[in-house]
Amino acid sequence: MVMTEFTLPVSMPAALLRAVQHGESRRSASDRSTHEAQSTPTAFTIALSREVGARGTSVARELGQRLGWPVYDQELVKSIAEEMHVHTSLLESVDERHKDWLEERVEALCAVPTVSEAAFVRRLVQTLLSLAAHGECVIVGRGSPHVLPSASTLKVRLVAALEDRVSVMAQELGVSREKAAKHIADADRQRTRFIKEHFFADPSDPQHYNLVINTSRWTVRECADLVLAALERLQARSRMGS
Repeated sequence: MVMTEFTLPVSMPAALLRAVQHGESRRSASDRSTHEAQSTPTAFTIALSREVGARGTSVARELGQRLGWPVYDQELVKSIAEEMHVHTSLLESVDERHKDWLEERVEALCAVPTVSEAAFVRRLVQTLLSLAAHGECVIVGRGSPHVLPSASTLKVRLVAALEDRVSVMAQELGVSREKAAKHIADADRQRTRFIKEHFFADPSDPQHYNLVINTSRWTVRECADLVLAALERLQARSRMGS
């Protein structure tokens, strides 16, 4: 795997600190809990996969705002994995019963050919699973739907009509529709290659997700409504033990 340099934006230190604080706050809540320990995390995580220009970031932010959960996008998750001192702090904030689950999950993923043994991917997987162990967060991209446990993760795929995606990206990037279309094609190809190379999965396959939403047919708020309805249903099933 060829690694490229990644420069942290100026605002990233605060975002990284927020990730650690999220872990610490979840640990405190867990320490106060009296329920019986389980082998997998009980708090749910939302993992979003999205086509470029399908308004994935907007939907994720809407969900985060309405749930009061932190939102981690692909750059943030990659940065956490790159920053070992933050990465270590996040791992250390996982309580013992979740730590056992986390270690088993990482070893299982990295011991089989479905995941690259590259150091970056291993760190990425550890970071994603650490966040999932704490739960109550929204993770955008970076293969999260293909890594996180189905029992405690709502896996969502956001798609949209190509012409709508082009319109969104042309406006967001301030470029012509032709350049926006090329950007979409290149980014889609890179994302698909990443998932196939490291997780041997096709991100466009609907069977990987609990819910697939065409954002061309719904507003951002309506998309969030659909995701929240699915989350409530999964949480209810979990409480019932089904």
